[in-house]
Order: sequence, then C-alpha cells, then structure tokens
Amino acid sequence: MSFFKRLKDKLVGNPAEGEKVVEINEEEVAEQKLDDATEPAQIEAVIDEVEEVEETSVTDSPIETENPVVIEDQEQQEVQEVAIVEEPVKEKKPSAWSITQKFKAGLEKTRNSFTSKVNDLVARYRKVDEDFFEELEDLLLQADVGFETVMELMDKLRFEVQRKNIKDTNGIQTIISEKLVEIYEQGEEDLIDLNMQPQGELTVILFVGVNGVGKTTTIGKLAHRLKSQGKTVVLAAGDTFRAGAIDQLQVWGDRVGCEVIKQSEGSDPAAVMYDAIHAAKNRKADVLICDTAGRLQNKVNLMNELEKVHRVISREVPNAPHEVLLALDATTGQNALVQAQTFKEATNVTGIVLTKLDGTAKGGIVLAIRNKLHIPVKFIGLGEKMDDLQPFDAERYVYGLFADGLDKELQNSED
Repeated sequence: MSFFKRLKDKLVGNPAEGEKVVEINEEEVAEQKLDDATEPAQIEAVIDEVEEVEETSVTDSPIETENPVVIEDQEQQEVQEVAIVEEPVKEKKPSAWSITQKFKAGLEKTRNSFTSKVNDLVARYRKVDEDFFEELEDLLLQADVGFETVMELMDKLRFEVQRKNIKDTNGIQTIISEKLVEIYEQGEEDLIDLNMQPQGELTVILFVGVNGVGKTTTIGKLAHRLKSQGKTVVLAAGDTFRAGAIDQLQVWGDRVGCEVIKQSEGSDPAAVMYDAIHAAKNRKADVLICDTAGRLQNKVNLMNELEKVHRVISREVPNAPHEVLLALDATTGQNALVQAQTFKEATNVTGIVLTKLDGTAKGGIVLAIRNKLHIPVKFIGLGEKMDDLQPFDAERYVYGLFADGLDKELQNSED
C-alpha cells in the first residue's frame, strides 16, 4: 500500500464506510473543537452557578411558592441546562483527522525550518542528480535526523531513483517520506503499544530521565490518558531529591483524579515504591506510574539508586516494571540521543517519550533515536494541553514534516 493510500485511510478512517465515515468524522471534529474550547474549570463553575440558582429558586423565591407549575417547569429547564453543560465533560474519542492535525501543528517549527528548505531545493533542482542528494543530505543532518539515519536514507533514495529511472524532482518528497517511514518501522509492528497486563493484574510503568525534560508533566498526561480509557491509576512520588517534585506530582494527581503515594522529601525512593506497590494492590488499581529523581548520566550514585528502585519493583511484582519509559527533551537535539544511550546501558529502557517536540525546529531526532538505539518512541508531546501527549505514529510524523508538499502532491495525484 502506498504512503498516500495509508495516510488517506488514517485521515478519513475505513474507506469501506464511504461517505458515512466522512460525516461521522466531521461531527467528531466539531465535538473535539467544542471540547477544546470548554475547560473543565469553566464547566464546574457553570454547574455550581446553576446549582446555586436552583437552590435559591426552590427555597427563597415567593413567586415559586404561589406558582407550583412555574417551579416544576423551571426545575426541568435547569436540569436540562445542567445536562447540556455536563455533556462536553464526557471523554470523546478524537477523530483520525484531529489526531493528524495535532501532528501537523506540533511539528510546525520543524516543518517551517526543514521543509521550506526542501521545497527551495526541489525548486532549484529540476533534475535529481548527485548535487541534489548532497544538499538534501545536509538539510537532513541540520534537522537532527542523525548521521547513520541520513546515510541509510540516501542509499535508499539513490537506489529507488535508479530503479524507477526518476529524472526530475517532481514527486521526490513522496519518495523521501516513504523511505523515512520504512527506516523507522524496520518491519516491526505495534511499536507504540504499552505492555499492559491482563485484567486484574497490576501494570507498573517506571519513568526515568534527567531534570527539566517534563517528566512529571508527562506522567500526569499519561495518567489522564489511561484514566480516559477506564483504568484506575495510582502515582508513586519517587522523586524525593528535587525540591517541590512531590508537590508537583500531587498537583497533577489532583488534576487528573489519581491517588499519589508519597513520603517526606529526602526519603528513600525504593521505600516509596514499596509502599506504592502495596497501596496499588490493595486498591486493586490497574496501573501504577512511578516517578523517579532526575539524574545525569555521569552521576553514578543516582544511577545506582535507579537500579535499586528497579530491584524493589521486580521483587514485589514479578516481571515488573512492565515499561521503563525514558523522557527526553526534543529541543536538546543530539544531547537527547546521548542521554538515551546512557540510560539504555543503565536500565532496560523499553520506550521513549519525546517531550516538547512542538518547541523545536529539529524534530528529526525521533528518527535518529529509533534508528541508532532501536528503542521505539512510544509517545510524543505536541503541546501543553492534557491531551497533547499522543502515541507516536511514523506516518503521521512524516506527514507533519512534509505536510505542505505532500498535500500538493496528494491533490495532484487525485486530479
């Protein structure tokens, strides 16, 4: 299946549904926009106001005591108002279109920097020759795609151009996009799926990473995501070294409605994990998400502490932690790659959460991490909202990089 075909299927859903799918998605988009525009705090404030009006109207209004029919009609109207206000609070599954738009918006800085240069390159070179490949190679390196990944991509592009006897640059962005997706996926499937345990068993997710990468915020967003799927989530405040870290996690716990197991600042992180595991078991929770202290790769004692935490979790829950997610700041570029390599050596990292991808012009680091370390990027942060943590999707990611050029080529292919 071609890149365009797969992308179009993801944008509009199952093509077998025909126009029905498009209509459903348009409704979903409208509902999604309504959800984005209505903050939970505003909803609660309106509900409280309605309840106050209801209480006042029932107890204090002399007109209502004289006109029972008016009371009944007014109560019914207020109940309807409350129902209307509460309706946007329900968790709605975002449409395929809206998810793709998140990728497109989140990668805007990278696209403006990288893709505009690619467009200029394509405009200047009408023929695909060695000079074109050399300039394209430089652009990819500037976007932090990584040396090994760029070399592999250039080999694949040269082979494809020769195989198809391509002479001009028309449609070259499509070929680049397809090859980038191939390099990322490397024949593997279900890269983004979390290793969730069967119903009734506790899933333990351990978060690691240096300070300042958005680890605690990402934990809160992931907890929100899992709760929206109907799971009971408990948080463990294992970052006992950084001032304010426990309070920060508590704020997120209150915000998403998750219990936070914690001890005093400076406590043994392994002891916190022990308490959290037993608390999660007693409460029959589905998922326990564990925060840990931010540590630099050259701090041996902190790395040893992380190994101790890992041992305690494994002892209390067989085969746990089921996921070790490394939070990386996308804006740090190649430094994020160095961090990933070091943490991979210290602990069994099973996936990457790349934060702040919307804040960098070098979003190609996703490909570098995957291709060099063979660790899947499971989630990416595309904004500050609670639902801006998205499962990574190679095709949507590449579309986000080349959206403008691909949209034109897609339109030309349909005409």
